[in-house]
Amino acid sequence: MREAVRAGMSVGTAARTNQSRTTPARRLLSGFRLSAVVAAAVICGHAEPPRRIISTAPSITEMLYTLGLGDRVAAVTEFCHYPPEVRDKPKIGDFLRPNVETVLSMQPDLVVLLKEQGTLADRLRGVGLDVFELRHNDLDGIFESLQALGERTGVPTAAARRIMEIRTALERVRGRSSGLPRRGVMFIVGRTPATIQDLTVVGQGSFLNELIDIAGGRNVFGAARTFYPRIPREEIYASRPDIIIDMGDMSETDQVTEGHKRSVTELWKQMPSLPAVRHGRVYAVANDIFVVPGPRVVEAAQSLFRMIHPEAAP
Repeated sequence: MREAVRAGMSVGTAARTNQSRTTPARRLLSGFRLSAVVAAAVICGHAEPPRRIISTAPSITEMLYTLGLGDRVAAVTEFCHYPPEVRDKPKIGDFLRPNVETVLSMQPDLVVLLKEQGTLADRLRGVGLDVFELRHNDLDGIFESLQALGERTGVPTAAARRIMEIRTALERVRGRSSGLPRRGVMFIVGRTPATIQDLTVVGQGSFLNELIDIAGGRNVFGAARTFYPRIPREEIYASRPDIIIDMGDMSETDQVTEGHKRSVTELWKQMPSLPAVRHGRVYAVANDIFVVPGPRVVEAAQSLFRMIHPEAAP
């Protein structure tokens, strides 16, 4: 047993030494080559890359398009809004209740769905469809899903390059926020309409929690162990956020008016002792970039930076 531990330590040390001698460009090239090999192996298990793909979630749709596969997308859900041309695609229903008969009638080569969609994968496999499952609640998951999707669809190099672009852009945002004050942020993703009751906020593990950090903020509920915890009103006072970002009753982002946004900011005047309210740092937002964990995380990080550090924004 002791010899096995020593052997493991030796292998790990050698790997770190070799990695330190490898340039970033060489590691990236090696990644492209490895992805191409993996993709070839995946495709060999199928007749050819899928040509008619159905997406069952907005994040999947955005990933397919960012990989240049928009022409292969046969159908999407009613909640898929981006890119704009996706609105003209046939619809299979909503995220929670896609119509299996409609999916089957589209004769897809591949149906891509999220592991969180319960028994849907088994139901689709039960009618003979090829299913590919993804999970991406945090940034690492987004990158892993992009790469896996690229490999499954035969475009691994495009996926690797897109991941590198996103990582690089996020690091730019992090660099801009470095050294600036870490302001406390409360990001609300759900609440009872027209009230400050039954709030659901961003917690630990969510991609939004990571983006708040990248943008130079401190999630005041970042210690919560669930992705999106519900909090009582009393905890809002205790958290004393410097910034409040509220999209709590604006999930239908394409239907929100400017008047609705103004009513949301007015609502928070009920709690004038909060630093965010006292200094006019309450933002009502209605944009899919904050609720769709996909390739537009860079836009979300940039927008968060402008709200958290307006004095440093261009």
